[in-house]
Amino acid sequence: MSANANANAIDPNETTATRRQRGEKIAEELGGEHPALLDALDRDFPFLANALTSYAVGEVLARTVLDIRTRQLALVAAFAALGLGDFIKIHGGYALEAGVTEDELKEIVYLTTIPGGFARALQASQAVAELLGSRRAA
Repeated sequence: MSANANANAIDPNETTATRRQRGEKIAEELGGEHPALLDALDRDFPFLANALTSYAVGEVLARTVLDIRTRQLALVAAFAALGLGDFIKIHGGYALEAGVTEDELKEIVYLTTIPGGFARALQASQAVAELLGSRRAA
């Protein structure tokens, strides 16, 4: 078993609190703006906030098979194909913080036409344009 496989093994005895702490640390390390979505979840839907932070971030994003840059590009592509603009902006921001270029984000939008069609690519282009515009204005 490779060292990477050992680092990505799930410990069945690990607590949700430990995974949440790891998730919060990873979210902080991703940089960029803290998504307002997470604040709203913490306030209004604490169970979902905990599940998101402990599982999606604390377990899935903690894996080391892909580097952060590649992982964020993959997430932007998946959210683009699904038409989830808010998540494109969140993970697009993390991708930019991880060294992805604006042209690379735009290329993801072009690629979205294959699995998602032109309508989803247009939605993704709007989300990426809003993200880039907000970063330029800041």
